[in-house]
Amino acid sequence: MLRQSILIAMTALVLTACGRAPQGQIGPDGLPLPQVYRIEAGDTDAIQFRMLDSVNTLRAAAGVPPVALDPQLNAAAATHARDMSVQNRPWLFGSDGSSPLDRARRVGFQGSLLGEAISESYETELQTLSAWMEQPDTRRVVLDPSARRLGVAWFQEPAGKLWWVMNVGTDNVPMAAPAPFANASLGQ
Repeated sequence: MLRQSILIAMTALVLTACGRAPQGQIGPDGLPLPQVYRIEAGDTDAIQFRMLDSVNTLRAAAGVPPVALDPQLNAAAATHARDMSVQNRPWLFGSDGSSPLDRARRVGFQGSLLGEAISESYETELQTLSAWMEQPDTRRVVLDPSARRLGVAWFQEPAGKLWWVMNVGTDNVPMAAPAPFANASLGQ
């Protein structure tokens, strides 16, 4: 009897393992509905380094030097991501009228700011980077051959909307007039 119970339990376990994993909700078009990408407080380092690795892979493929994460550019990006949420629009100017160059200076960045890419989306950092690479203006920011520093940050609203900001700059040299800045507002 014990042997039979064990055999039944093992069969049930095998059949359960063979079942399909539950899928997300399906929309009226038969396609899966988008899932909210939730970022937890402890995910910051992993996301920033995943973005850095991806950017450097793209830069290597383009034959340009790698960039390194810069804490001041991360801080400038974080400030602007939160501010775009407050303004409820993805754009390059802060609610106080600040430009990307102003924000980089405020946090003590000593290099030259080369560009800023922004986004409003529900997408992951890698999906956002992919969308930036599809647009000529944001692609130039990501692949700027003069860039040596990278700042990336986001702000996530309670409902899940993400406001992404990426800043690129040079090493510690006097600030110059900024080159291209880019705005990529991704769909929901």
